[in-house]
Amino acid sequence: MAGADKKRGTGKQKQTYVEGNVVRRVQPDQGNGQPKKSRKTSRAVRKNRERARQMNFGYVLFLAAVGAAAVFVCVNYLKLQSENTKLRQEVTSLAVSLDEAKLENDADYNRIMATVDMEHVKDVAMNKLGMDHARKGQIVTYSGIDSDYVRQYTDVPEE
Repeated sequence: MAGADKKRGTGKQKQTYVEGNVVRRVQPDQGNGQPKKSRKTSRAVRKNRERARQMNFGYVLFLAAVGAAAVFVCVNYLKLQSENTKLRQEVTSLAVSLDEAKLENDADYNRIMATVDMEHVKDVAMNKLGMDHARKGQIVTYSGIDSDYVRQYTDVPEE
């Protein structure tokens, strides 16, 4: 029943059924032959619309100022981004230099410590300089110090 028109129920709708792969193109609605009525707009509405379409000098000046401010903000933002990137690269470079210096210092310290003979130092201290091992009463301990060294501001009391 290709191309056949059928009526459904009692309504006046016509539906076209097409079988196969060929479908008709939809034709735009031609209307019922009557031209569309143009709406009449009042004089005040037309005048307001015309006034809205025009841009006065103040509005143009405002738009120019806003545009200039936007360009200024964007340029400064890009400049700050560039400076930030440059400073990050500098920090990275300095961190690499610091790591290299620490490695070099550690290597030098280990090399120096490897060349020092602690037995020779002990022998010279005891035999040539007259030093002895500390006795029990000579050792004074302090607690609560977080740093690696102690500053002595007064003499240590003898007990």
